[in-house]
Amino acid sequence: MRAMQVTAYDESLKMQNLKMPVPAAGEVLVRVDTCGMNFGDTLMIKGTYQEKPSLPFTLGMELAGTVKEVGDGVTSLQVGQRIAAYAGTGGLSEYAAISADVCVAIPDEMNSVDAAAFLIAYGTSHVALDYKARLQPGERLLVLGASGGVGLTAVELGKLMGAEVIACARGADKLEICKGFGADHVIDSEVDDIREIVKGLGGADVVYDPVGGDQFKAAMRACNSEARLLPLGFASGEVPQIPANILLVKNLSVLGLYWGAYAKLKPKVLTDSFKVLIDWYVAGKLKPHVSNVLPLAQANAALDLLRTRKATGKVVIEVSK
Repeated sequence: MRAMQVTAYDESLKMQNLKMPVPAAGEVLVRVDTCGMNFGDTLMIKGTYQEKPSLPFTLGMELAGTVKEVGDGVTSLQVGQRIAAYAGTGGLSEYAAISADVCVAIPDEMNSVDAAAFLIAYGTSHVALDYKARLQPGERLLVLGASGGVGLTAVELGKLMGAEVIACARGADKLEICKGFGADHVIDSEVDDIREIVKGLGGADVVYDPVGGDQFKAAMRACNSEARLLPLGFASGEVPQIPANILLVKNLSVLGLYWGAYAKLKPKVLTDSFKVLIDWYVAGKLKPHVSNVLPLAQANAALDLLRTRKATGKVVIEVSK
């Protein structure tokens, strides 16, 4: 089978011919149709992600496909069943042996491209806004990096949950996309003063931040009392240092979220979230925005789209092409 692997840190992926894996107990063998690319994949290549697999390894955190074989002890899935999975690695290969526990059955209404774009982006935003921040109808939600893979789902979910949504992204084209997904107000992070605009709108009650750096600092100073800030990542390359005196004076809460850890920490958090999200998808309330679909051989180009922030929403690889 073909697979795009990391063979050395900070180098391009290499196409390899590998033996087809055999599912161990508790695993399923999946014929991979599509793989959703994530900013975390760009960090994994550099060896700076929270998890550091041994070299060489096949990149691809999330995938969608069809179960071809089940290992011993697997009763929750059947051969022929369509699934999506948060596997951590292995998505950029034609077949993957993965734990049945990280697989989610997908409905007939969900196509393979949407399925590969769904779990991490929507799952991260839903757990962040619902489980962690307890976002309430009528609250004001500020989304930084709002046109990216997770940011756009935060805009969409925030609006669906009844919040007033402020979307912050770079450039008029990306802001128009945010408006199309429900943003009530938009801020151009290249030219606008985030702090002043958000304060002028009445301040933020919840801040969703996959960016970090100066944008986090500006957002913190635009928060209302008892606001909740969600640092989810640091696409800017700068991890902000949080001044505790501002937390004290404004009674702010900073709620870190590493979504993937819940697969082992509290798996029910993820399964409960997925049920809600898939029900919303089937009801037509959610529609993943996929800006680019590329074949397996162009996985390096897909990663460049994420690094340079040229993608909006998700980038998906069609593994069979």
